[in-house]
Amino acid sequence: MRPVSARPLARLGAVAVTAAAVLLAGVSVPASAAESDQLWINAPYEKTLGAGAESATPVEVGLYHDNDNFVVTDGRLTVEVSGIAGVADVTWPANCAPSGTKAVCDIAEVSAIGGDYSPQVRLEIRAADGAAVGAHGDISYAATATGGPQGTLKAFSETTTVTVASGPDLVLGGLGPVEGVSPGTESLVPFTVTNQGTEPAQGFTLGMVASYGLSYASRYDACAYTETGGDGYAPSAHARCTFDQVLQPGDSFTLPEPLRIAVEGHALAERLDINVQPGGEATDLESEDNYGIVAVNALSSADFSVRGSKVSGAVGDTVKAAVTFRNNGPGWLGNLGSGDPVAVVDFTVPEGVTVTGVPVACQPRTLSGGYHPERLGAPRYVCDMPYWVLEDTVRTFRFSLRVDTVVPDAKGRVALKPVISGVGFPHDPKPGNNKGWVTVNPSPAA
Repeated sequence: MRPVSARPLARLGAVAVTAAAVLLAGVSVPASAAESDQLWINAPYEKTLGAGAESATPVEVGLYHDNDNFVVTDGRLTVEVSGIAGVADVTWPANCAPSGTKAVCDIAEVSAIGGDYSPQVRLEIRAADGAAVGAHGDISYAATATGGPQGTLKAFSETTTVTVASGPDLVLGGLGPVEGVSPGTESLVPFTVTNQGTEPAQGFTLGMVASYGLSYASRYDACAYTETGGDGYAPSAHARCTFDQVLQPGDSFTLPEPLRIAVEGHALAERLDINVQPGGEATDLESEDNYGIVAVNALSSADFSVRGSKVSGAVGDTVKAAVTFRNNGPGWLGNLGSGDPVAVVDFTVPEGVTVTGVPVACQPRTLSGGYHPERLGAPRYVCDMPYWVLEDTVRTFRFSLRVDTVVPDAKGRVALKPVISGVGFPHDPKPGNNKGWVTVNPSPAA
């Protein structure tokens, strides 16, 4: 189990699994989960080194744990490098104490998954003198830490396979975030492609994916442009460019003219994904540095709102109650990295009625927000919005309610909440319209 540090656009080619679903606002977790914790090692599965390459290759390793109810400290990561003797040489960072073929690395505080995790140990490795192409071996890891209900946490062991190879190694560099841009303007996105490998790159391809709030103001003859969207995927603009230029080891490439992107009127939290691959069916020595994300944050907002409805019925009648989400814009919003719903609609069932029909996207809960075993008849429901909404999206959830007892002005609260409790909606300028009511048998004055 390893977290992903750089994530391509969720759902632009793969359906994202929402790990944060268990963190839904107001939804409780079983006691056994709340009283346990597990330590994990996050390490790359493999690394490829250029034979005779001058530059070192980083190996970033870290620790994290599952349960953010606990503080975990005194992490000790043990790194064993005897498996790469004669294959690669290691340079140790300051927080590691080497002894022979082993080092113990100190990690003062271990982050919980979903928190501000970043790798705490950065090794640097390069191919050993005389190492033949194809030589390989494993770096192995073990770890312990202090904290949680167990007192001492022990991680499952992990390994990184290191292989010596020869070939091009294209590195995408020079990328940085674009902050504070106004919708309706254009911005420059400079970047370079450098071959840090041991052999020439016989041309290369450049792929770009722009989120819905961006478009390509620059157009190049070497590029083919397409747009996608629908079938559950957020709209996006794609560019695939083919360049014949040969990049010798150490050579760099920039576009004929700087890339300009247009920030559309509905832009908000955007991203441009860029990927580069060597041509001629060559395999890149280190694929992790072929990809980058440019965050483009527009000066805009997205006003989310929710409202309920008023219904009336006699005892035994079944009535339809509507709960409606609306994005009033001006910006759209997508959780493009995580794939999490942009919001959940939390509906508490009014007194005197029983739910007999539930929308597909809605899950039953107990009144306190815990697990409810039956889909129908629950006192509360949490409905997932998609992972993206356009600037004018309206989505209605319709519940069937059987009137068991006529309770005048029976009210059920409707609330719009983020998937992860406590983070709020920073893009929403009007949080006051994030709640409403479903009223059954309202009085004439209601």
